[in-house]
Amino acid sequence: MGARGVAWDIDGTLVDSEPLHHRVLIDVCLAHGLDLRADPVDRFLGVHMDDVWTALAPDLPGVARADWMAAISDSYCARAAQVAALPHAVEVIAALHDAGIPQVAVSNSGRAVVAANLAALGIRDLLVAAISLDDVTRGKPDPEPYLRGALALSLPPAQVLAVEDSPTGATAARAAGMAVAYLGDGPPGAVAISSLRAVPGLLRG
Repeated sequence: MGARGVAWDIDGTLVDSEPLHHRVLIDVCLAHGLDLRADPVDRFLGVHMDDVWTALAPDLPGVARADWMAAISDSYCARAAQVAALPHAVEVIAALHDAGIPQVAVSNSGRAVVAANLAALGIRDLLVAAISLDDVTRGKPDPEPYLRGALALSLPPAQVLAVEDSPTGATAARAAGMAVAYLGDGPPGAVAISSLRAVPGLLRG
């Protein structure tokens, strides 16, 4: 692919955080009288929190956006130690770092949640930067997060490989001009991988 850097999605790509995100959303909404327990667990997979709020706000009368967002973030961060790295995530990032490949995290989560996830994995010092929803005007599927990621790497987007697990993220990375390695059965234009161990080989390719 000719890529010289890697932009990593976090949730569902590096860390098995989606179950915790789902539990936090259910708990916070239940506290405000909205029961989401019958919703599909992937209803908001890869969707940034502004869009989640927009979808749910009509059913949360009297709840302030800022208070709801803070409750989501605080509840997640308080339990972030529960999340586990996905197979080979830490070893691959460490190996690429040792090989001199610059890496950045690009997430649709807020800054506090991103920091909590990277701390749980112990990889923050191996990354050039971490781009969160707080760092952009528009989250994925807009290309802005990945464009900011490329800027942090000091590389043109065409020389960055994005690693994703959601159609929303893959759309954002492709729109930014990046090649995409997709963990699972990928959408058109992405290279499907079954393991993160495939990422170094894609860089060499």
